[in-house]
Amino acid sequence: MRFPNLDCKIQIFSSINPSEDPEKIKKAILNILPVSDIKIEDFSINAETNDLQSMEKIYESIHSTRSQKVFQRQLEKHLEKNFTWFYLNKQTAFVERIVLCEEVDESPLGPLKVILTSKNIDKIIDVLVI
Repeated sequence: MRFPNLDCKIQIFSSINPSEDPEKIKKAILNILPVSDIKIEDFSINAETNDLQSMEKIYESIHSTRSQKVFQRQLEKHLEKNFTWFYLNKQTAFVERIVLCEEVDESPLGPLKVILTSKNIDKIIDVLVI
């Protein structure tokens, strides 16, 4: 899909558990958000991009599994002013599958938290779910 040219900041955050390899979490993030700057710290990993087109894998997964309504509900539930967020399962992201988590404990090692920030956040949500 060709995404419209909308200003958007996309961030992914994840904790790093003592039993986890930070490089595997980095791979999981790159599997779902291939164009991003990644920073690994002691107990967390952060990724960021301003390229809405990098959400293509998430978009394709939402539409191929026909989970637009579930995804839209999550985005709207967490909508606040100019940002919203959702959780993705970290383990499934490692094997290039995108699985939405509604609660933190749905991902045994903790989820990936994806935050979308934009002055046009309502349009961003529409682009992703319509």
